[in-house]
Formats: sequence, structure tokens, C-alpha cells
Amino acid sequence: MEYPVTLLNRLDCCAVSDALDKLGLPGAVTGIHRLSTDRKIAGRVLTVKLGVAEGANTATRHLSTAAIEAAMPGEIIVVEQRTGIDAAAWGGVLSRGAKLRSVTGVICDGPARDLDESRQLDFPVFACDHTCRTARGRIVEVGTNVPITVGDVAVSPGDYVIADGSAVVFIAQRDLARVLDAAEFVARREAAMVSALEAGQRISEVMGANYEHMLESHAK
Repeated sequence: MEYPVTLLNRLDCCAVSDALDKLGLPGAVTGIHRLSTDRKIAGRVLTVKLGVAEGANTATRHLSTAAIEAAMPGEIIVVEQRTGIDAAAWGGVLSRGAKLRSVTGVICDGPARDLDESRQLDFPVFACDHTCRTARGRIVEVGTNVPITVGDVAVSPGDYVIADGSAVVFIAQRDLARVLDAAEFVARREAAMVSALEAGQRISEVMGANYEHMLESHAK
């Protein structure tokens, strides 16, 4: 199999989500938005888990700095901030540090801030919402490279993710080969449908059985 990220970059979230549906696997997360660039990102996951700050001096290091320093080029940092507190899981200095380490982007299940700065850096930030409120005194890092939850999807270090204008979709490392195979099948079928439409076939025909039964001929 080709390098997984090369394959993922040829796909989009919708094709990967359709593949997960066909295989009966979780992974698609709705409600996380592309906030700083218009680019799609795909890569291997490095996780960060955040929690509620307890007391005045609970943070021994700034959140996500350990992940940035541990990141390999091309990885994507995924942050769980599910405390319910309006405080940023990510900010501009972190974006700058991550870009200098050749991190592909960040995905936050929680709010992010300093989005103008991240936009100027052309660093992709995906998050549930935006805020100006600091994490300082509100939330702290609980762990790096630990299992987390994003939306209703369990995410482990070393899994893969693709994020674009439609959604964010995770692929468990153990399922990667079969999900990519099914997603490529979806992409080929959709490309053929587009070609048929542009050649003059009626859209009702193109979006009929070809679409509704697209994956039935693809082996599990």
C-alpha cells in the first residue's frame, strides 16, 4: 500500500465516511469547523487530553507544548477539551511552534483562539468554536499521547485523520488498509458519475441506482 497520507490526500471526508458506513465502523465527527485556512489536512494523530484546572498552580507546563515537541513532521495534533469551560484549547503561539515543527495542523474538540494569527501563519486550525478566553487558570493538560474522545469517536495515538470543509473523520490504525480501499472505490465511482453527467446523462439517472447502491459491489 502507498504511504497512507498520500492516499488520504487524494480523498475527501465524504468518501472516507461512506467507506466507514460500508464497513460498519465509527469515525465521522460533525461540528468541528475549519477556522484558519481553506486547506484539507490528513495525517497521523498525536493526542492531547485537557481537563479542569484544580487550584491556582496545577499546570506544570503549558498545554500542548509536550505534543508539539514530540511531534513528527506531518503529524496532526488532536486535542480533547470537553470540560464545558469557555477557554481555548489552542492559540497563536502554539500554532507558530507547531508550524516550526512541521506539524500539519491541529484539531480541537473545543474552542480555539488567536485565529487571525493562525491564518497569517497559514496554519490549519479546526475547532468546535472560537473564543478569546485563555486556558490559564481554567484548563490544564491531563496527558499527551493518551486515548481521547472527539465527538462520539474514540481516538488513539497513531490513528489517522482527514479534515476538510465537510467534517473530520478518524480511521483507527488497525482498520486503515480496508477503509482506504473502500474509500478509493467510492471516489472512483463518484468520478465516473461526474463523467457521465458531463457527457450528457440525466442527473436522475446518475443519482439513481449508481448512487444508492454504490458500495454493494465492493467486497468487505
